[in-house]
Amino acid sequence: MEDKGLICCKCNKKLEPKTTHFTYLGHSFSTEILKCPVCGEVFIDEELVKGRIALVETELEDK
Repeated sequence: MEDKGLICCKCNKKLEPKTTHFTYLGHSFSTEILKCPVCGEVFIDEELVKGRIALVETELEDK
């Protein structure tokens, strides 16, 4: 995971790479994303949205 030096707009703290769990249509997966160490706000980059999340969404909706 590339550290992009992003700062949380709520806490003014640097986002840190953390394993985060997602649930969609009753299915779960985990991936490492940037997350605020104070409030837990996450940054989901375009690569993840257009890649893994889109793939999981398509597979689940096709069932």
